[in-house]
Amino acid sequence: MLQPHLDPPAGNGAGPIRGLVVDDDPLVRRAVARMVESLGLACGEAGDGREALATLTQSGDVPLVISDIQMPGLDGLGLLRALRQSHPDTVVIMLSGLSEVETAVECLQHGAIDYLSKPVLLDELRARVSQALEKRELRLQNRYYQLQLESRVRELTARNRELFVEQIQLAVRLLEARDTYTRGHSQRVARYATGTAVRLGFAGERLEELKLGGELHDIGKIGTADHILHKPGPLTEEEFAVIKRHTIDGERILAPLLRDRSAVMQIVRSHHERLDGRGFPDGLAGERIPFEVRIVAVVDAFDAMTTNRAYREARDPADAMEELRRHAGTQFDPAVVEAFLAAFPDPAALPIAAAT
Repeated sequence: MLQPHLDPPAGNGAGPIRGLVVDDDPLVRRAVARMVESLGLACGEAGDGREALATLTQSGDVPLVISDIQMPGLDGLGLLRALRQSHPDTVVIMLSGLSEVETAVECLQHGAIDYLSKPVLLDELRARVSQALEKRELRLQNRYYQLQLESRVRELTARNRELFVEQIQLAVRLLEARDTYTRGHSQRVARYATGTAVRLGFAGERLEELKLGGELHDIGKIGTADHILHKPGPLTEEEFAVIKRHTIDGERILAPLLRDRSAVMQIVRSHHERLDGRGFPDGLAGERIPFEVRIVAVVDAFDAMTTNRAYREARDPADAMEELRRHAGTQFDPAVVEAFLAAFPDPAALPIAAAT
């Protein structure tokens, strides 16, 4: 059986109290306090509920309170209610000169661990105190184990998420390795997006989510057939419909472990939306497009324009930047366009040549 954590007797009131007896009768109070001290708990005394709360405020964690119910001022039930709020780990045994079932039930409903009618046999009270402290110890241990278990589960979930993201990042690299035209695209988009976002005040976890969204934004293309991805000429309506599905497919792929990373999921689903509402897959417009998505939309378009594709040659970076300006306000967020141009003012220094 678990033993309660006991301190040596206080001896003339020395040391921190571990028990508190509350009763307006000093003789009863002293007798009960001596019984508590015989268990090895340094014990304090209070004449009413208000004095008890003041003592507990000064003493900090006190495992045990034994309180009379009928007292002037703040009575035992009032003290019990206050203790449930301020000292929830303190076990409370209530004493009463009234042997009424309703009173006992009310005490237990308000959080008392036990109830005894006066006159109290000290041997019985000693046994009840020991049981109450053992229950408190079990409660604290159960809470500790629960917190430890929750912590382990969180760690495991976090590690599972890390492994999942690593696998998805590897899948993105393998996807881009299939196509010399898009090799490194996602890494460049992530770099451009974070540089732009810093100019816009992003930091910390929000910046990390944006970077991850940039890296994973095209993951849905992993299920798109090569003959469509690498087609040298214009796409048919049916082929373009297949291409458009990569936004929804990407969201579906990431949903199992990244559902709580809303910015990442929004970027993956919505990076082809346009400010004027003519994008896909949902036709979002204006402020309905999350700000992170608007950032990725700009830098994704720039990288697409400045790298060779199967269906066209790469554009000059300075020309691509002018194209962004021309479409600011219709396709792209003007503030994002300006932030991107400010973050990367020298087109010749951008890491695009290796991808062409």
